[in-house]
Amino acid sequence: MMGRGATLLMLAAWCCAAPVAKAQQPSANWQTGTTAVARPPADGPAVVAPPAAPGAAPAAAPAAAAPASVRLEALLTSDGQRIDQGLIWRVFGAAPQPNGQPKLLATHREVNPTIKVPPGDYSINAAFGRANLTRKITVKPGDTVEQFVLNAGGLRVTADIAGLEAPANAVSYSIQSDERDQFGSRATIMSGAKPGLIIRLNAGIYQLTSIYGDANAIVRADVTVEAGKLTEAALSHTAGKVAFKLVAEPGGDAVPDTQWSIQTPTGEIVKESVGALPTHILAPGTYAAIAKKGGKTYRRDFLVRQGDYVQVEVVIQ
Repeated sequence: MMGRGATLLMLAAWCCAAPVAKAQQPSANWQTGTTAVARPPADGPAVVAPPAAPGAAPAAAPAAAAPASVRLEALLTSDGQRIDQGLIWRVFGAAPQPNGQPKLLATHREVNPTIKVPPGDYSINAAFGRANLTRKITVKPGDTVEQFVLNAGGLRVTADIAGLEAPANAVSYSIQSDERDQFGSRATIMSGAKPGLIIRLNAGIYQLTSIYGDANAIVRADVTVEAGKLTEAALSHTAGKVAFKLVAEPGGDAVPDTQWSIQTPTGEIVKESVGALPTHILAPGTYAAIAKKGGKTYRRDFLVRQGDYVQVEVVIQ
């Protein structure tokens, strides 16, 4: 009995002393100085890498590249007209994001910012009003200067009504590019612009669409913007102002909540509105005023001349 017990005790001691390999989760950084564990085969034991020698320093992670300095400068023209105000710089990474758009890394509003970025490829956008330029650059170690030639100019639009300066806030205009897409449409560069302001644009040909009032008093013109120069464009409108009212009898009070449709002789709708006395500015020409009230429709044809300020009564019959 004693011999068998001794044998069992020795066997238990041997089992407790046997080394056990314990699986560890691999680190994201493979050079941390910890013991690396290889994944075991399907039916075999884990294989443990030999530990580092006593007193040996752990392997260091690779050092990050030192940032480089890039000074950004913008010129109006290639002959060196420097832009000294109103600039916005945007720095994008070269690699696109999952949505296909470049990642915005920084925005600077200084005239000549100095950016500090690791060496590599970047995309820089310089914006000066509506004029802008996007260019790819390769940043190398050290200090460098990158110049952006925007080829930009200025555009100032003035508007008059039959030779007289247009009333404040009565005219607005939009700017379209000269190029057309596959459907023949122009890209809108700016809309809702007010006369008298200087708009900064890249050099090129543009179309202006100016609207006096809220209907069809529209003027279009092509302009050429030259780099480094201010282009002046004068637009002249012709129109008349017309007020409408639906009455039970000539000279009577206006019927409230009337639905109005101003149409051309061919039936094209020029303007729609609701009210007792709507007023609209219309280009010279012949029109029809269509009034709807209580499920009934009433009509009157009328003529608009340059400089008119008239009231069109539609009588309920």
